Amino acid sequence: MSLKISSKGWVVIPAELRKKYRLEPGDEVNIVDDGGVLSIVPVLGDAVKEAAGMLRDGESLSEALLKERQAERKREK
Repeated sequence: MSLKISSKGWVVIPAELRKKYRLEPGDEVNIVDDGGVLSIVPVLGDAVKEAAGMLRDGESLSEALLKERQAERKREK
């Protein structure tokens, strides 16, 4: 796939690649010079902040671990 650089130095990332790599308007990317090869690399966010609330609809991990520990104690008796 080849792209053209505009007079302002802009390059448009094709829609299929934006979808594939989940790039949204406002996302940050780094340009990495790999010895003659330029790579566009998405800037990774804070994984902990991004994951916060992902499991909100299910049982909390803490509650599940406490229940499992209680069950272990009963089996040990």
